Amino acid sequence: MKINTINKKEIEKFSKIAEEWWNPNGKFKPLHKFNPLRIKYIKENIVNDFKIKNKYKPLRGINILDIGCGGGLLSEPLARLGAKVVGIDASKKNIEVAKHHLKISKLKIKYINASPEQFKTNQKFDIILNMEIVEHVEDLNTFIKHTSKFLKKYGIMFIATLNQTLKSYLFAIIGAEYVLRWLPIGTHEWEKFVKTESLINICKKNSLNLKKIDGMKFNPILNKWNISSDKSVNYISKFEKT
Repeated sequence: MKINTINKKEIEKFSKIAEEWWNPNGKFKPLHKFNPLRIKYIKENIVNDFKIKNKYKPLRGINILDIGCGGGLLSEPLARLGAKVVGIDASKKNIEVAKHHLKISKLKIKYINASPEQFKTNQKFDIILNMEIVEHVEDLNTFIKHTSKFLKKYGIMFIATLNQTLKSYLFAIIGAEYVLRWLPIGTHEWEKFVKTESLINICKKNSLNLKKIDGMKFNPILNKWNISSDKSVNYISKFEKT
């Protein structure tokens, strides 16, 4: 049986707006607002876990696999911090945009058009990023199984997604898509949001033990995202491979 975690409808949805990836005021504007917090969280956790002392290139020597990398919004800042980054995405258009932007940034990132089950490598990574991707895949169990095999023993996987709660439906879909128009209508499907306990159980089955889980909340007064104890809408988690 051919294994496939690609949800074609989701890929087509994001491929149509791929040209917008690097426009801070375009359709990915919320992600641009979100990005500084994601970068800070990932960097601080890696530095602490790997006991890195390099202030200027704190991620030097760290191998990162960015799954569902999109146009490279997360891959590029992490590469600037010294990490060796490989980005994969099932959307050919996203990878084209990411590669094109490398001509501007002049960073060394390897981008590949592939889903996890299509990605061929013998390399094991220190860090795997599954950021805002698990709510768009066809089968979460299979997706986590395939992504975890690329992680070194004691390596770290970061997963950020949306919780499946009434609050997330009201805030992330009704509020963000229909009322505030932060996101194009239809960006998310509430049925594909992932409950924290479901994610933890799936990861545990794939030798990934939860080390940390935090909520992420938007502060409209400061116009920025912050880490929060409230995990009912957006949350970010850190798992270690055993």
